[in-house]
Amino acid sequence: MKKATLIVSSLFIVSAVCAQNIIVPGDDKVEMIKLESFGISKPLRDIAVHGEIDDSNIEQKLESKDREKRRAQEFVFSEEKDGAAYGTDQLTTQKTQGTRTPMPPIANWMAQTGGGCPPDPSGAAGPNHYVQGVNATPIRIYSKTGTTMMTISGLGSLWSPAVGNMGDPIIMYDRYADRWFLSQFGSGNKIYIAISTSPDPTGTYYTYTYTGSSFPDYLKFSIWHDGYYMTANWSSRIMVFERSQMLLGLTARGFERTFTPSVPSGFFCAMPGDADGGLPPSGTPLPVFQYTDNAWGGGLTDAVKIFPFTVNWVPVTPTATVGTTVTIPTAAFDASYDASWNDIWTPGTTSKLDGIGGILQYRVQMREWVGYRTAVMTWGVKMNATSKLRSIKWVELRQNIGTSVWSLYQEGTYAPADGSNRWLQSIAMDDNGSIGLGYCISASTTSSPTQGALANISPSLRYTGRLASDPLGTMSFAETTAIAGSGTGICGGSNRWGDYAQLALDPDGLTFWYTGTYAVTGTRTRVYSFQLPVPTGVAEGASVEPSFNTFQNESMLNISASKLPSNDEMVVDLFDINGKLINGKKVVPNGNSFETSVNVAGLATGTYLVRIGNPNFQRVVKVFVK
Repeated sequence: MKKATLIVSSLFIVSAVCAQNIIVPGDDKVEMIKLESFGISKPLRDIAVHGEIDDSNIEQKLESKDREKRRAQEFVFSEEKDGAAYGTDQLTTQKTQGTRTPMPPIANWMAQTGGGCPPDPSGAAGPNHYVQGVNATPIRIYSKTGTTMMTISGLGSLWSPAVGNMGDPIIMYDRYADRWFLSQFGSGNKIYIAISTSPDPTGTYYTYTYTGSSFPDYLKFSIWHDGYYMTANWSSRIMVFERSQMLLGLTARGFERTFTPSVPSGFFCAMPGDADGGLPPSGTPLPVFQYTDNAWGGGLTDAVKIFPFTVNWVPVTPTATVGTTVTIPTAAFDASYDASWNDIWTPGTTSKLDGIGGILQYRVQMREWVGYRTAVMTWGVKMNATSKLRSIKWVELRQNIGTSVWSLYQEGTYAPADGSNRWLQSIAMDDNGSIGLGYCISASTTSSPTQGALANISPSLRYTGRLASDPLGTMSFAETTAIAGSGTGICGGSNRWGDYAQLALDPDGLTFWYTGTYAVTGTRTRVYSFQLPVPTGVAEGASVEPSFNTFQNESMLNISASKLPSNDEMVVDLFDINGKLINGKKVVPNGNSFETSVNVAGLATGTYLVRIGNPNFQRVVKVFVK
């Protein structure tokens, strides 16, 4: 007898668009990564410290040694020498804050200090927990109201014997498998990955140790249907790890694949697309993104480039084909930065902070809609040659699933004209198609007269956003301050401030969770969450909450949907957690609701995904078949 139980659901309201990319065969050679060991940890709760911990007086560590792996990029051209073509376009620059009423934080707490200079916080939300990691690499599990449930002093303590704790943690919640993903790099080119064995982040973890061909500085991960993908500060390679095996704690292959991005010399990390809100169907190539700046020379233009990767795990030695590179032109921008990484003025000192130029900020969030998919991303830009203020370039790309064509849907540079620097940003889209943007802000009225700051602002954390129905290219909400900083933010005499922050989407599909760094006699990390109201023709403050119910039946999964936004035809598709389409149908609602069933006869016990929607609406429902 099959029994299906509803676990999670979410709502999507957006408008349709067209977009594409054609995959062509290419060199598919890979280099296997050595799997040094794998095993299972003790329950995290058995090795953790429980309860609230006062770490406000923890001594700051010295500057992270990863800076020695990074050289500034070279800029052949500049706005100063060569004109406006190499500057940031003013027509697509938003110079005033939005006018919508700010949305106050839902949760907002002071998080871990540790991690030194910089702390590089990473975190994600699950159904009942928020998990945060910082450099060198204490991991803390919180309730979603901010209560510390437990802490482990270093991620390496999950391994037996314990491994070192070096840093650059990445925390993800794999919502399709209901599992937690924890990682860090290690000496000797090590990559450490831990996958929870259950939805409980306090339980046991499958632990994996891989050795790559070079040191994986600034490693960044994403979730895709056929693997966990990783890039790092090594320009021309991507790593892929066998997700289906890792979720079971089995021998999991990993490999490196070279490709040819358009890069200058210096610090560089392409960013893999991260599936967040609908898992792409099995066989969908993973897009890897980078931007190019015409100031690099070599005939490059201001654009986003996309490299599609198609992996075949069937052979003993997998293959990975890189399809035709796609170039999406954007409005002009200036992504240059100071060669000594001194970019951000802060009150009370003539010293500056690192503006972390040169790379797409973590993450490139991808979402799967009916008929198309979206990708949102950001990077840092310089506003003009005089002030040298730094702010946030953001774009939304869309891909038409029928033709696979990619196109630019909207773009903007968020830079209210108040003399403030905005950086360390992270962007994401919710189930309504609305976009949230979290970032750090700093300004000085005395140390940086050319920047024209209107007020002294110690490095602080703020956020903004836009509704799907708002004019394209604008962040329509007035800024909200999650926490106002104090002091200079200078940590241990270093200009290191942070290499990345992280905005994650809650499994509810509506709540954004940001973790970043702010100033309190040095540096401190914080976690906060917020939501944007329901857009597109629905009165603000109103609730649109379709309800989906499943109940036991011999071979059918019975689904009812109500409070739908229209009676337009809907698709109802059943997928496994690797994105394979099991079966599907089309239904026409009546009275903004419908009831139907999906055949689950013969399916193995496990988690599946039901997608209900059309080009203007979507909801993804997780079910467990017994």
